[in-house]
Amino acid sequence: MDIYCCRVFRRLISYLWAKLMKITFLLFMCFFGHGGIAQEDARKDTLNESILIDKLFDTADDMVGLFSGKSWTFIPAVTYSPETSLGLGVRALRIFRDSETLITRPSTMPITFLYTLKKQIVFTTALDIWMNENADNLKARIELTDYPFKFYGIGNELLAENEESYATRYVHFQLEYQKLITPGLYLGPKYEFRADDIYQTETGGLLGTNQVSGSDGQRISGIGLVLNYDTRNNIFQPDKGSFHQVSVMSFQPFLGSNFTFSQYQLDFRKYIKVYDHQILAVQAWYSFTAGHPPFQHVSLIGGSDLMRGYFEGRYRDLHAMAYQAEYRLPIYRNLGLVLFGSAGQVAEKVTSYAINRFKYGGGLGFRYKFSEEGLSLRVDIAFGDQAAFYFGLNEVF
Repeated sequence: MDIYCCRVFRRLISYLWAKLMKITFLLFMCFFGHGGIAQEDARKDTLNESILIDKLFDTADDMVGLFSGKSWTFIPAVTYSPETSLGLGVRALRIFRDSETLITRPSTMPITFLYTLKKQIVFTTALDIWMNENADNLKARIELTDYPFKFYGIGNELLAENEESYATRYVHFQLEYQKLITPGLYLGPKYEFRADDIYQTETGGLLGTNQVSGSDGQRISGIGLVLNYDTRNNIFQPDKGSFHQVSVMSFQPFLGSNFTFSQYQLDFRKYIKVYDHQILAVQAWYSFTAGHPPFQHVSLIGGSDLMRGYFEGRYRDLHAMAYQAEYRLPIYRNLGLVLFGSAGQVAEKVTSYAINRFKYGGGLGFRYKFSEEGLSLRVDIAFGDQAAFYFGLNEVF
C-alpha cells in the first residue's frame, strides 16, 4: 500500500514540477523576451496561467479562512505515514499571545482526535505558553492512545522478516517549565509519565515470549532538567538562529516507575539564510540510555521526525544518533518546496558506532503556510529502507 501510494504521488509531483517549469519559462519569456508574435503568445499564456494559479491559491486561502476563527482554528485532521497509514479526524488549534506586544512569542494549544486505517485511536492535547516577553515558557502534553504497532527487535542490523505485530493502550504525560537565565539560554525541570497496557502480541514472538524488557507493559515516571539555547527569530518558520537542547531524565521507583534507567539527549539545530528566502536547516541529535529501560523507551530512529523513510522504531538500542538537513525554498505565495536528507544509526555501546553502520534516507516535500505566524501543512515523500509518504502539520525541526 505504501509503495503504491508513493508511486501515485511521484507521478503527481512529476506533473506539478513540469507545470512549474512551464510557468517559469513563460514568465521568463514574458519579462525578458523581445517583441514578436511568440513573445505576445507567451504573455497571453502566462497571464492565463497566472490567473488560474492565483484563483487556486485564493480558493485554498478561503478554505483555511473558512475553518478559522478569532480564537480557534478548526481543520480536518488528515495524516499519512507508514506507522499509521491514512488517519482521519479533527484538529482544533489556538494561537495566542500572553500580551498584545509582538515581542512575546506566540503560544499554541492544539487538540487532535484521530482514527487510522490501522485501527489506531489517538487523542492528544498540548500547551506551549510563552510569558513575560519570552522570559518564561511552560509546556504540557497528554496523549491517550490505542495503538496497534510493529516491533523489529533491538539492534542496528535487523531484518524486515523480524517484524512482529503488537497492540498497546497507553497514557503519556509530559510537563516542562523553562526560565530565561541569560539572553537565549533557558533552564528548567521536566516531568514525564507513561503507562502501557500491551494487550496483544504474536504467539512465539519476542514480545509474546517475554524476551524483551517491557513486553508485558510498562509504567515509567521520571524527572530531569532541560537546558535550551534558543535564538530562533520564529518558532514555526525560522530563517536564522539556533535551537540547542540538552535533556537529562532519571526514572526511579520512588517516583512510581517500575523500570530504573536514565536518558540523556542532545539536540542541535541551526538555521541559515542562504539566499533571499531560501533556508538551510541542519540538525544533529543524540540519545544515550543507561540502566534497564523498557523497549518502548530506548533510543530509536525512524518515523516522521527522525529519519523519514524508515519505520518509527525500525532500529532501536541503548544509544542512537541522527543527522538531518533540509533545504527550504519558496515556490509561489504560500507554497514552498523542501529537499531533505538524513543519516543515523543505533548501538548497544557508544564504542560500536561506525561509518559503515549508518542508515541513509532522503526525499522532497511541499509546505503550505496557512497562518501569519508560519504554521504549515506538510507533505513529504521519503526514501530509506522503504518508500514512505507523510502528511502532517508544521516542519520536522
